[in-house]
Amino acid sequence: MITFQTINVAMPAIDQPRIKAWVQSVAEDYGRRVGEVAYIFVDDEEILRVNRQFLQHDYYTDIITFDDSTATCISGDLFISLDTVRSNAEGLGVPYEQELLRVIIHGILHLCGINDKGPGEREIMEAAENKALLKLRIEN
Repeated sequence: MITFQTINVAMPAIDQPRIKAWVQSVAEDYGRRVGEVAYIFVDDEEILRVNRQFLQHDYYTDIITFDDSTATCISGDLFISLDTVRSNAEGLGVPYEQELLRVIIHGILHLCGINDKGPGEREIMEAAENKALLKLRIEN
């Protein structure tokens, strides 16, 4: 089950049934099924609090993914700062909605086992994001 929640922000204007179907389809592309996935949309102050409390990181970020997946079933909590997503979209010169979709699927790709911190991993993640975003456009 995929759920959407908010802390300190309004729910973003996303087509939740479409996002759920997309997430399930992308997970299937990686041989996974979706278990319990919670999207928690927050502001910058809440993402900073979560980052400090659970990861001992003292900075803002667009997404924090807490992975509770098993071998073939993805599960976890995905905290997304809408403030940072908006700032990143402006900095990249892309629409906010596009950047939000990229971040939404970024967390799922982490749950599917794709990393982005090591050498060459960022490029792999970006390619996977682009492939997933293309899939969303084709399916709808």
